[in-house]
Formats: sequence, C-alpha cells, structure tokens
Amino acid sequence: MSEHMQIEVSQGTLDAWQELVDILSQMVNIPAALIMRVADPDIEVLVSSRIKDNPYNPGDSEKLHGSGLYCETVIKTGKKLLVPDALADEHWKNNPDVKLDMISYLGFPIIMPDGRPFGTLCVLDTSPNEYSETIEKLMLKFRDLMESHLELIYVNQALGDRNKRPSDYLAEIQTLRTMVPVCASCKSIKNEQGQWHPIEHYLSRNHGAGFTHSVCPGCMKKLYPEYR
Repeated sequence: MSEHMQIEVSQGTLDAWQELVDILSQMVNIPAALIMRVADPDIEVLVSSRIKDNPYNPGDSEKLHGSGLYCETVIKTGKKLLVPDALADEHWKNNPDVKLDMISYLGFPIIMPDGRPFGTLCVLDTSPNEYSETIEKLMLKFRDLMESHLELIYVNQALGDRNKRPSDYLAEIQTLRTMVPVCASCKSIKNEQGQWHPIEHYLSRNHGAGFTHSVCPGCMKKLYPEYR
C-alpha cells in the first residue's frame, strides 16, 4: 500500500455515499447497507446505513486476511458474492458476521482507478435473502457511481489539485488541444494544413480578434532612439 497513492475521500463525497447506502437499505428493506474500505491489514466500515437495527458503525474494523468475513472473499476474488443463508451453508455458518445475526449477504467489489481494491459495497440481512436481480442491478449502478467518484479523486490527487472540479480539467484539456506551432524567429503560426501565416492572420481567422499596430517601449528605444 505504501508504494501507491492513498485516496483521501472528502466529506462531500462521503455525504453523497451516505445517501446512497440509506436509499439502498430502504429500497431493499434490510438493516445493513455498507461501504467497506481496505485499510491494510484491516478492513473498516467507511459508510453505514442509518437504520435502527444496523449493528455496524463507521470506523468499525476487522483484520482482513484470514478473517473469514464475507467481504474478504469479495476483495480476494474481485467478484460478486451472494450468500442467501449462511446458517444453511457449511462454508459460511461460522463466519464473524453470523455472530451479529447477519446471515445473508450480497456484495460487490469497489476498484480504484489503478486496479487496487478500494473495498466493497454490500448489504446484509438477519433473515435468509436471495436478493433479486433488480437489487443487484441497483447495487451495480451505485458501485459504478462510487468508482467514478474515486476516479475523479484519484486524478485530482495525482495532479496535486484536490479541489478541482471536472470542468476545470475540461478547460485545461481544451487549452492543450489549441496549442499551435509558433516560429521561434518571425513568430508566424502553422495551421492544421501545414501552412505558415503571420500571427495577426491566424488569430483574426481563428479567434475573431482585430489588430492595430504600435511599437512597445523596448523596440522604440532600439529602433527609433531619436524619438525617445
């Protein structure tokens, strides 16, 4: 982890994610919808649905590797995990979440732009639950939205501009796209067809600017010293 940039999620993004898990919990009618984050060697609850019977709180953490947690499998495989009823499943009946009466689980991995696991988006229920295809699609939409947020955060931090908005980058990209070759001697500009034109000609045709001529103080001193 130390070899990679650590993503810092802003409070504004956390607030948006909180709304997503609250909506998810209400729509699925389950007590726990969570966003888990890998904080090697642990995994922690980053965002938890604000439901009365939810036993998970932001900041709760467990050892990730070898823990037997549902989310450990999602992180390791990078794939969806569905456990309809852990008590009826020999592999899952003794996992740590069962102690909290969370016997069904559906989770998806959240991946960072550089390919590392960020964590999981998951739902848990105290009753057996198959979770419908509609619920899976909804969770995938929410997961994709979170990954798009992470991509923007990653780019911002990589460039050292944590407060930039997408529109700021679009403006910079547009500026780069409009860079043109300028002759180092006469300052003529080469257009896209490879033809060279005086700078006045280029700017008037491409940017609608008008021109008038004058002489700057430096050139006046050099060219017309008698008129200083």
